[in-house]
Amino acid sequence: MSELKNDRFLRALLRQPVDVTPVWMMRQAGRYLPEYRASRTRAGSFMDLCKNPDLACEVTLQPLERYPLDAAILFSDILTIPDAMGLGLYFETGEGPRFKKTVRTQKDVDDLPIPKAETDLDYVVKAVSTIRGALNGRVPLIGFSGSPWTLATYMVEGGSSKDFREIKKLVYGQPDVLHQMLDKLALSVTDYLNAQIRAGAQAVQIFDTWGGSLTPEGYLNFSLAYMRKIVDGLIRENEGRKVPVILFTKNGGQWLEAMADVGADALGLDWMTDIGEARKRVGHKVALQGNMDPAVLYASPEAIRSQVADILQRFGSGNGHVFNLGHGITPEVDPAHAGAFIESVHELSAQYHQA
Repeated sequence: MSELKNDRFLRALLRQPVDVTPVWMMRQAGRYLPEYRASRTRAGSFMDLCKNPDLACEVTLQPLERYPLDAAILFSDILTIPDAMGLGLYFETGEGPRFKKTVRTQKDVDDLPIPKAETDLDYVVKAVSTIRGALNGRVPLIGFSGSPWTLATYMVEGGSSKDFREIKKLVYGQPDVLHQMLDKLALSVTDYLNAQIRAGAQAVQIFDTWGGSLTPEGYLNFSLAYMRKIVDGLIRENEGRKVPVILFTKNGGQWLEAMADVGADALGLDWMTDIGEARKRVGHKVALQGNMDPAVLYASPEAIRSQVADILQRFGSGNGHVFNLGHGITPEVDPAHAGAFIESVHELSAQYHQA
């Protein structure tokens, strides 16, 4: 594999010195870019785009052609594992992901296979190796997965949910059944992320999108416990360097101390947590990633610059900050505003990294 030309993202995750704060955006390859929309039209559907390693590579690289980002993230979807378990993933226009089969009973859980990433999800593994080759050491490549709890919510509900009614019936009525399901998912995610690492992912992120829907006790038992199992089972060094792990729980700010004890290298923050307070609470244990409100990108470049300056000032001087949005960039954002955001991070952060 080629030598990494820009490793500030990996260095920041390990709380090592950098020249400027590295920046990337969740969903940086996505619908806000006209070139992405053209690629998706050519592919025929979102899943056809995901399942074609060459097209997945193409869209992964598109934001890097526009912006001086410090990392690329594999183009895929968090629901590839449930799809490989035979639940029949499909996408309804305007409705988001749906499954043909749901998992709600002991028998449903017993029938769930544990997919082998190298064979059942080989299109993702091939995409990772294709992207690594195409990047040629320009920036590191991030692999990712959904958390067991987040995957389970879609599998039990049959798609997106506002109230998580069906899965909470399991939480409170049949917790043993849910734990068996989460165990299978934790094994699947560990194998999946390790396959991505072996194929060339240089850091991995676990997206716990719906962990914030749980009670404090529920979060620890049904979400964080399974992310800990995954972190414990991951390959943490490859190609002669560490492979950092990022945990991101949306609406998880109240649990930062517990999250920091799991053994990951960094925690992602949404915009509802003050990054300065988060640094005081856990910054001696983990790096922090975040955390501008994605909606700021609808504002003027001057307002974006002001918000970037505020977050940098709140974090303060020193190491261990990867700048990101607090969730994914939204489809209606003007690409020029994303450019202003990235430029502001690099320009305004240098003063916080002077030796």
